[in-house]
Order: sequence, then C-alpha cells, then structure tokens
Amino acid sequence: MPHILITNDDGIHAPGLRALVEALKGEADVTVIAPSHERSASAQSLTLRQPIYMDQIAPNEYSIEGTPADAVILAFNAILKEKPDLVVSGINRGGNMGENIYYSGTVGAAMEGAINKVPSIAISVVNRKKDFDFKPAAQFARILISLMLTEGLPPGILLNVNVPQNWNGEVRITRQSSKITRNQLQPGADPRGRKYFWLHEQHLINEMEPDTDMAAVRDGAISITPLELDHTHGPSLNHLSHWTKLLASVARK
Repeated sequence: MPHILITNDDGIHAPGLRALVEALKGEADVTVIAPSHERSASAQSLTLRQPIYMDQIAPNEYSIEGTPADAVILAFNAILKEKPDLVVSGINRGGNMGENIYYSGTVGAAMEGAINKVPSIAISVVNRKKDFDFKPAAQFARILISLMLTEGLPPGILLNVNVPQNWNGEVRITRQSSKITRNQLQPGADPRGRKYFWLHEQHLINEMEPDTDMAAVRDGAISITPLELDHTHGPSLNHLSHWTKLLASVARK
C-alpha cells in the first residue's frame, strides 16, 4: 500500500484531518504529523528561534509544537525512515483561494512536500458555518489521491483543492484568482486603552474571472489548481537583461 503523510494547519485533533484519516483507512499506510494546535495563516514559516517539541500521541501519529512546514520537515528528516509516496495537507476549514494561497499554512505544508520532491495536495472546504460535514470532501480526497498516485505529477507541482460546502458534482481545473477581496480592519481598544485591530476580508464577487478557483467554488464546483514552486517570471529574464550592464557601470563609479 502507498504511504501517505497527513498534516494540516488546524491542529492534529481538527475534524477535517480526522475525516481524511478515516477516509484513507484500508487505502494507504497513513502517518499523521501535525501541529498541536491551530497555526492558520502561517504560510511556509519555520521555527528557528526555539526548539520544536514533539510528542507521539498514538501509533503513527505525532503532535509537534511548530508550524505546518515544520511538521513536514520533521517528518522527512527525523521521524520517517523514508519519504512517503504523497503528502496531503488538510482538510482545512475555510477556503484557500486567490491571494490566500500565499498566507495559508495548509498550502505551505504541501509546498514543503513538493520542495522535497514528494507529490503533494492541499485540500480545503469553503465554509463559513460553525458546524458542517467533512465527509464529502474526505471521500473526494480519497478518489483524487488514488488518481494522483496512478497518474503522478510533474516535478515541482502541487495541487490546491477547494471543495464548496454545497458541491454540485462538477470538478474544474482552474487558475489562481487575482485578488478580489478587500482587507478590513476592525478597530478597538482593550480595557487599558491600548489600541488593536481585527483583520478580516470582504469578497467582491462581481470581479471573478470565469476560469479561476473563486469562480468554480462560487458555481458549486470543486476547484483544483496546479501550483508551481518556481516563481521565476521567464519573460522578465530577457526584458531585464540589459539592466545588468547599467547597474554594474553605476556601481563601479
């Protein structure tokens, strides 16, 4: 059976992760290595100025005092005897689309897997209610994982998957949406008068491009977006090439 590493940014006891583990029973050998508590919006940050504590809480399950990317690094370099066949990060509560891809700890963990040349998936459910059922997303993840293990992925590519709360059965391969949200800051003050702000966002639905992750989820379809690790913009390599002599000449003066 394939060996799958499961992690997340909602914490090792989060219901989304538990639904994913349950869905993969009998389908794969699963190892869970995840943060001990929620580390949302941690992106691909690493713990560098303090130790990363680890506790084994069950057979093949490890809780760490670190970020999602820390969890993958510990998996590859300290816990597992060999790299897994696949890294799956999630199932996250809340969508990771558009610019939120850059902030997401769920996506950050999958990127860490891809950096280490292991096929990786980040999966999220787009939901704003307090309670809902992760099982449909977990069952879809099981089917996608089977297909991905059979078909493979190009090196340096990971899949970012967003499942709408009311999935209509359609699946789309999408582009990452451009920013269509407005950052909101809710001001306040604590009892001692110190000012603070709560950060949240407001969606601007009318600006969605039709082939993007946001549009797919809006229409009730699952969005699968292939993301590339190499951020180099190829056309700019040529466009900027004449800068080198100009900058060097200035530096020599």
